[in-house]
Amino acid sequence: MGNNRRSSLWILLSLATAAGICLGGTVAWLSVQLTHPLGPALDLPTQVLVPYLASATSTLPAQGAPGPTATNLPTSTPWLPTATPNIPKTKCGGPPVMTILAIGSDTRAYNYLYGLADVIRIVRVDFETPRVTILEFPRDLWVEIPGISAHYGITHGKLNQAYLYGNPGMGYYEGPGQGPGLLARTLEQNFGVRADNYVAVNMHTFVKLVDAVGGIDVELPAAVDGRAPDQEKRSDLYFGAGPHHLDGTQALMLSRIRKNTVFERVGNQNIVMCALRKELLSPAIVTKIPAIIQSFKGSAQTDLSATQIGQLACLAPQIDPADIAFVSFPTDLLTGTRTYDIGVQKDVFIWDADFTILRSFVLQFNQGSWPSRRSEPSASPSLPSPDYTCP
Repeated sequence: MGNNRRSSLWILLSLATAAGICLGGTVAWLSVQLTHPLGPALDLPTQVLVPYLASATSTLPAQGAPGPTATNLPTSTPWLPTATPNIPKTKCGGPPVMTILAIGSDTRAYNYLYGLADVIRIVRVDFETPRVTILEFPRDLWVEIPGISAHYGITHGKLNQAYLYGNPGMGYYEGPGQGPGLLARTLEQNFGVRADNYVAVNMHTFVKLVDAVGGIDVELPAAVDGRAPDQEKRSDLYFGAGPHHLDGTQALMLSRIRKNTVFERVGNQNIVMCALRKELLSPAIVTKIPAIIQSFKGSAQTDLSATQIGQLACLAPQIDPADIAFVSFPTDLLTGTRTYDIGVQKDVFIWDADFTILRSFVLQFNQGSWPSRRSEPSASPSLPSPDYTCP
């Protein structure tokens, strides 16, 4: 199976984790260190945009100095409020938007010392609408990886390697957030997307979660066949079109099959994640809460606090499934090629792309205009529709 066996999770588990843990267990979580991150925080460098006249230490004229005139105002005059701004109300006490880096690690161990980020998604949670949008970043994009050049001169690599290089087993990265921290910095530097928090899970954690909820029900529009020519008897690698009830191992297998293209695998992952969300929000979940909590205890990397998990859990039932949108960069923007990777000391497959164009898509994603809501016209005719929405 080659790379298939190294594939792993993906996710929207940022939301699924929150829903599963907190639907009945919120009180237990919130009783301990409500706002303290459950893991190392990202601590990304602060982005400071100071409006004119807003800071007494940096923009107000010194005492006795002349005030602003037509000749010394900034070239581009910022907005100056003339009335108290109308601050929109959010649901569940959350921020207007929470952006979560969701990572699927390919590690087969029960820890996170190593592992590539085989699946990388940015989850944008809108607490005003409410709405969730999940943007998939191809793991094979060739990117600049900051902060580790002292180790073998590594300045570039595949996007998924940033997570590996950042985790403690490698010893390459001394910044905050371990592997998720370095991956978050890499995403921001190359594409302009900024994560507030992160959730990373490995294969074992995902299998335990699906089993804890009693399995998931999926409807496949077409057969998914991961068998090689000499594997006709491998029934575990074949899923026919139509309905299936999957346990954790089967759900993981379906999610990692990519016999034809990685893009087909992403589509299967979207189906699995929507099915998992449905189980986590079903009334029957109450009796399964202890098993769900146990499946995640010490099994995931995250810097979400108990309060944030509670906010996500509160919001989850209020989101229309059709307002959970999965989006990807148009495939015609990605060109497969090979380049020499100093980290592994050999030529590797990569996706080549114009990052200026990718950043323009990310900007629309950051602003919440890609994809547009069902009731709204597209914000830009050039932006594609969602790849998938939960049924």
